[in-house]
Amino acid sequence: MNLHEYQAKALFREHGIPVPEGEAVDTVDAALAAARRLGGESWMVKAQVHAGGRGKAGGVKKANGEAELKAAVSALLGSRLVTAQSGPEGQPVNKVLIERPTAIARELYMGMLVDRERERIVLMASEAGGMDIEQVARETPEKILTLPIHPVTGLSGFQVRRVGFALGLGPQIKALGPILEGLYRLFTEKDLSLVEINPLVVTAEGELLAIDAKINLDDNALYRHSDLAELRDPSQEDEREYQASLHGLNYIRLDGNIACMVNGAGLAMATMDLIKLHGGEPANFLDVGGGTSAEKVAEAFKLILSDPNVRAILVNIFGGIVRCDLIAEGIIQAVQEVDLTVPVVVRLEGTNAEAGRRLLADSGLDLITAADLTAAAQKAVAAAGGQG
Repeated sequence: MNLHEYQAKALFREHGIPVPEGEAVDTVDAALAAARRLGGESWMVKAQVHAGGRGKAGGVKKANGEAELKAAVSALLGSRLVTAQSGPEGQPVNKVLIERPTAIARELYMGMLVDRERERIVLMASEAGGMDIEQVARETPEKILTLPIHPVTGLSGFQVRRVGFALGLGPQIKALGPILEGLYRLFTEKDLSLVEINPLVVTAEGELLAIDAKINLDDNALYRHSDLAELRDPSQEDEREYQASLHGLNYIRLDGNIACMVNGAGLAMATMDLIKLHGGEPANFLDVGGGTSAEKVAEAFKLILSDPNVRAILVNIFGGIVRCDLIAEGIIQAVQEVDLTVPVVVRLEGTNAEAGRRLLADSGLDLITAADLTAAAQKAVAAAGGQG
């Protein structure tokens, strides 16, 4: 789960990380009132969307005077911001963050993430702040310093000094310590998967300030942080992916026309690979999980059928923990509830597979069955109008 910049900065403040004064607003009048409270004659207007590259896309504007502020806020609110990370449809702008401008002397990058190979939280720092850090990592990886943090000792003083020296910070090293310690506490206390400050700036007065803030939460730990779960903004997510999460389904929308419903991530990947191998294009990744139910399968089926691009559906279930007859009941229930307009190919194997196939055969529904995965993929591609 991602947070907006203004939400991330609120958490930064709680953990002693300096950020500019600002207010998130959703109307022009509220923006004008916020600007007057902040004072000054110019302000930054920053679109609040879950996508990077806002500045290049016109989502960050400097407004000199209230007339420009009003025009900038009016142009952004209610629009869809298309960035390099948002996709062609863009993200809706429902709020903007109003801040005072900062006189910047240098821009740095600071971040932490989980390195699963090292089994450590890793601190990253670079002098290439304000830039696309993925591009920096790809083209000039030597510009990024990475330091694994031992879970027993935590962030060490020598690591803070090493980062400070690597970034060429002199008098700011003393201020850097509390910032990095705050980031590490925030990361561990809130079960984050990623936190970034890009840029962390050295101001003209020589102070360190987090101009931007990015936080990704670990969905698996949200049950421990109900206050953070309430910050979720469904408007920034694909509607089907959001609805899937409410039913405990793992769903990712893709660009193809053959929908997949599978139990198990590995089997789902193999199913999509076979569809591609035989000339088709998957419309989604959908894992109903190992311990699913008929009701859950019915919801998954309805979710798939809500996608207008779907021309065929491939159901591939291996019954280990889950019983194939329960899956068959879910398929029948869903097809009876939804106006089925596309062909459905079903492959069941494993626990109670024969009983499941018998239920499907006796249902009177127009379903295509397959004995093995290769045949199922070929039939789904052919049903969707592909080469098969």
